[in-house]
Parts: sequence; structure tokens; C-alpha cells
Amino acid sequence: MPRAERERQMLDAAVRVFGERGYRAASMDEIAEFAGVSKPLVYLYLNSKEELFTACIRREARALIAAVRAGVRRDVPADRQLWDGLTAFFAHTAERPEGWAVLHSQARSGGEPFVAEVGLARAEIVAFVTSLIAAAAGEAGQEPGPAEREVAGLAQALVGAAEALAGWANADPAVSAKEAATTMMNFAWSGLGNLMEGRRWPAHQA
Repeated sequence: MPRAERERQMLDAAVRVFGERGYRAASMDEIAEFAGVSKPLVYLYLNSKEELFTACIRREARALIAAVRAGVRRDVPADRQLWDGLTAFFAHTAERPEGWAVLHSQARSGGEPFVAEVGLARAEIVAFVTSLIAAAAGEAGQEPGPAEREVAGLAQALVGAAEALAGWANADPAVSAKEAATTMMNFAWSGLGNLMEGRRWPAHQA
């Protein structure tokens, strides 16, 4: 079997085991068994359990980012771009629940350097969402529009809410990816839409 195919087979097995058991509880023996190879062969390709888990995080992060980017069409209105991105996000996390578990919960509970790896991927998604919100603000044409720091904060909030909602949706088989995306869109666009049209919460009354 070609090396790339063998590595993919091992990573598939590792994502499954890590996603279900977490980094600390997962064993290399179980991963090797699921992959249909010997444990020494796993160590030959990936030198340690830590390196294997890191490779899983990077692969799943790349796949998620690629799915979201591919789902967004830049030639449609801003609300449609956001909807497409959310739909792609929830469809991907529903299709790869173990991969999402590795990224969202298992890596973050495994300590450094895994948290740092997830942070890099999350920063890329936040930057992409920031660009979508900035484009929506430009499309609205309101003066003055939201400040750069406000747009960045909105992107952080939106990504955080989507991450939490994906965890909830994956835990309930009755919740479809489309339903999760609709819930998130209703939550996000009701506020973003008002903001883009110049209607803001009167903070001076707080």
C-alpha cells in the first residue's frame, strides 16, 4: 500500500479512537487494531502518540477550513454568504463527528501543544468570518459602519456560538445540519442585520 494511503488509514483510525476516548484514554494498540496494522508500524510512520494526535488535529482542521471556504460564494449577498458558510460548517461537523470532537473538546482538554494547534485553526476561521462581516458592512453602506475592533469581536462571538451549537447538534441525532444552521442564522443575522442597517443597542443607557 502506498505510504500516503497507509497514513490516511492510520489517521482515520486514530481520529475515531481519539474522538471517542480522548487523548489520554486512547491507546496505540486500539488505534493499530482499528487501522488493521501492527503497533510498531504506527510508530514507524508517526513517532509517538503525541505526534499522531497532532497530525489528527491538523488534518481535521484543514478539512473543516476547506469545507467552509468552499461553501461560501462571494458573488451572492452578504446574508447568503453567511448562510452558506454556516451550512457548510454544520454539514461538515455532522458528517465527521469524531473529527469535530477531536478539534472541539478532546484537543482542548489535552493541554499544550494541542491547544495551540487548535488555536491556529480557529484563528483562520475567525479571520474568514471577519472578512464576511466586513463585506456585509460594506454592502450595507452605513456611515459610520462598525469599527474594525467591533467586527473582530462579532466574528469571535459568532464562531464561538457556532462551535457550541455544533457540539449540541452532534449530541442529538434529531438535529439536522440544516436545522442547526438555521438556528445559528436566526440568532446571528437578527443582530448583524440590525447593526448593518445602523440600528444599535443604546449602550449609553446601560
